[in-house]
Amino acid sequence: VGAGPGAEDLLTLRAHRLLMEADVIVHDALVPEAIVAMGRRDAERLPVGKRKGCHTKSQAEINALLIELGRDGKRVVRLKSGDPLVFGRAGEEMAALRDAGVAYEVVPGVTAAFAAAADFELPLTLRGVSSSMVFTTGHDLKGNSLPD
Repeated sequence: VGAGPGAEDLLTLRAHRLLMEADVIVHDALVPEAIVAMGRRDAERLPVGKRKGCHTKSQAEINALLIELGRDGKRVVRLKSGDPLVFGRAGEEMAALRDAGVAYEVVPGVTAAFAAAADFELPLTLRGVSSSMVFTTGHDLKGNSLPD
């Protein structure tokens, strides 16, 4: 589930509904606590945040946790900042769940690039000026910064 760019009122209605129905919320470090707190009061909250050079759980451990919770019949929300399919590890998580026979749903979120563009009133494309855009990460697979 995409948590959006950080503002609670930019969370989608579906994301909010699923948070309210979740038994367990597995969340990243970049998701604001105010959004994590929007889940059911009695929902278990499991931080699995990763920041460059500081991982509370490896990706393999996160995948195994999601599979275990799913097989236990828990209603799980895997809460990721922005949109789960932009610069996240959602592809790896989906593959692990699919291979394990655990059903899942992807709920998009507002990606930070779109929210920032709206905040600054900056069109990402403009007729006669630009017709496409590219999102790129600033780090390679080893965590090294990419050149300018």
